[in-house]
Amino acid sequence: MKYWPLLILLLSPWASAVTLDELQQRFTEQPVIRAHFTQTRAIKDLPQPLRSQGDMLIARDTGLLWEQKSPFPMMMLLDDSRMVQVINGQAPQVLTAENNPQMFQFNHLLRALFQADRKVLAQNFRINFQDNGEGRWSLRLTPVTTPLDKIFATIDLAGQTYLETIQLNDKQGDCTDITLSQHQLSPTRLTDEERQHFAAY
Repeated sequence: MKYWPLLILLLSPWASAVTLDELQQRFTEQPVIRAHFTQTRAIKDLPQPLRSQGDMLIARDTGLLWEQKSPFPMMMLLDDSRMVQVINGQAPQVLTAENNPQMFQFNHLLRALFQADRKVLAQNFRINFQDNGEGRWSLRLTPVTTPLDKIFATIDLAGQTYLETIQLNDKQGDCTDITLSQHQLSPTRLTDEERQHFAAY
């Protein structure tokens, strides 16, 4: 079974509690999710945080497309066999399990985070899941395997109907905050332009 990172969480308003197993099941129920992202990275040695924004797409049967629009164009594509990154129109950088196994393994873990894949998360993190009432939830992940435990102190995810925020706290004291908004569930299939992105590399 293929695991793709999906952002949608369909919670019934009368649900009395949210569980991690429920998240994993419901994150896979929508074929295509599109959202806007804003990212703020606070680096302790810099006086001002670094900010970026753009659009992302997650297709259950195809992969993840992350398109940064500002402060400069950057595209990242993840599927089951590769990661492609294109910065400011330059030649694409392609990572696979063969040419960079460690980074490729991290990419699979990234997709597991978005999908709340309990099995993969339990292998790599100490899990603290909280039902915050009214359908809201939060998930704190503390790495227990190397090299994750050398890079991140904690990874925090939170949301309600959708995954709304991701916070990456690294061991250097830096923090990256990602906010997802303007979620769209239609069209339920990739457009021709979206398919071309995945087919181009």
